[in-house]
Amino acid sequence: MNSTDSSNDAFFGHPKGLKTLFFTEMWERMSYYGMRALLVLFMTLSLQEGGLGITVAMATAIYGLYTGFVYLAGLPGGWIADRLIGGQNAIWYGGIIIMFGHISLAIPGDVTFYFGLILVVLGTGLLKPNITAAVGQLYKGNDPRMESGYALYYMGINLGSIGGYLICGWLYDADSFGPHWAFGAAAVGMAIGLLQFKLTRAALGEVGLTPIAPLSEKGRKTAWTVIGLIVLTIVLVAVLALAGTITLDPVPLAQASAVIFTLLFIGFFGKVFFFGKLNALEKKSMLALLLVCVASACFWSGFEQAGSSLNLFAQQIVDRQLGSFEIPTAWFQFVNPFFIIILSPFFAALWINLGKRMTTPGFGLKTGAGILIMASGFIVMYFAAQLAAAELRVAPYWLVATYFLHTVGELCLSPIALAAVSRLSPKRFAGQMMGVFVLTYSIGNIIAGLLAGGFDPENVQELPALFMNVAQISLVFGVVILLIGYKTRKWEVNND
Repeated sequence: MNSTDSSNDAFFGHPKGLKTLFFTEMWERMSYYGMRALLVLFMTLSLQEGGLGITVAMATAIYGLYTGFVYLAGLPGGWIADRLIGGQNAIWYGGIIIMFGHISLAIPGDVTFYFGLILVVLGTGLLKPNITAAVGQLYKGNDPRMESGYALYYMGINLGSIGGYLICGWLYDADSFGPHWAFGAAAVGMAIGLLQFKLTRAALGEVGLTPIAPLSEKGRKTAWTVIGLIVLTIVLVAVLALAGTITLDPVPLAQASAVIFTLLFIGFFGKVFFFGKLNALEKKSMLALLLVCVASACFWSGFEQAGSSLNLFAQQIVDRQLGSFEIPTAWFQFVNPFFIIILSPFFAALWINLGKRMTTPGFGLKTGAGILIMASGFIVMYFAAQLAAAELRVAPYWLVATYFLHTVGELCLSPIALAAVSRLSPKRFAGQMMGVFVLTYSIGNIIAGLLAGGFDPENVQELPALFMNVAQISLVFGVVILLIGYKTRKWEVNND
């Protein structure tokens, strides 16, 4: 049995298990985004102020590695659930690991900080893909409520991220508290999510209760041995690096990771394309999907400046004083989920109305437009940076306008790209291609960290060039994808 009884409506007309997943994910996202918004700020904070005191280039590279590996960890996390422990256990144990990761971050010290990041990566890899999959498993295959169920679920994600930015951001900047209180609040958020999951877990029934494709007993022993060795290797490398026995420079490590992830993407995509025994129509659909994947990596490399260069800009250059109140730096990032909640219904209606008029743009055209709109946000930042270079006050509305444009770009690209993977992938490779697509998130996040390394708050004269470079690169990619997308829209064949 793969789904709960669809007649069991207890959450806005949806199966009551959705309520369990909604609030679990809401609190997990509160902890994740609340903590993530502070990482670069904390790492570049001086030692005297309680931070790590490292350079912007190193901090943003670590940030890129962290966010990139968070997405990558979802691939083994999904496999562990499907073959070894089941989705429910993956969510539960993943949440526990995440909570201990935040607790570790809340304890002052370099060692506890880096081990905290590793734990959050591992825990998120277990929890995130499996809780998302569990939402779909609540419904039978032909249940028309599935799409609206996912819409409710994503509402929980955005509500959680807003709460994380507001709570953790305020604690970080408050004189009476500080960074480690903020990280502690993230741990409390995850603990609340775990508690409500434990109390309402029965509502999920048999969804994710056992592995979908369990291994044999011998296979299980081998798998756990390999997993144990991998975890032990990660811990050993971390210990040796922190002890100074080996040197891990985050910038070249991030550069190498970007190359490796790109090669992995090319390898897995090429394996399906060249050796998957695809027919001519499937190959054309795969080429159309390749364009969307390139667009996704490009988009996130710009969009994910929010937690790095744009975050530092907000902290050190924007005039955050409103009367006697100073706006916490991380509060600017809640603008994105706020606009998503407001604008999502309008974009959903837009695509439906275009479809009724038989003028639906192809996936490539939509994602190309998303990149161009995101790029326009950096053009806004170029003018804001010019004000900073002229030693003029930079008002908060410059960042708000940028985040608004980035949100519009996200709504043009993110849900469209996911739909493209679902529609354009050969059905016998649908799961594999979703995993391959996730690599574009990892690639984009690591590149974002490397690009942000050029931000130097001590040399504001260079900031306009930094933001204009990001804008120009994005504009070039956006235009190229639009032009190619005009051709590939004819290849977007539904592979049902």
